[in-house]
Amino acid sequence: MASGVVATLHSDDARHCVKIIRQPDGTFGFQEFRREPEDAGGWMLVAENSGATLATERQALAAARSSIAWLSETSASTAKD
Repeated sequence: MASGVVATLHSDDARHCVKIIRQPDGTFGFQEFRREPEDAGGWMLVAENSGATLATERQALAAARSSIAWLSETSASTAKD
């Protein structure tokens, strides 16, 4: 099973994103990033939970939604990576 980003969710204003990560051992976690328009589009890591031991992608998404305020309050579009 390949590790890496399995999904990316963007806020409605495209200033925040969450990446759902598959770990090498097959578990899942997530990372939150933000960017400011004046920073030329560079993403900055805000929070990391990629070392979590969540069994499924769905559990990682639920954990991200429960711990990241903007994600639980937005329609957040999802892109599969």
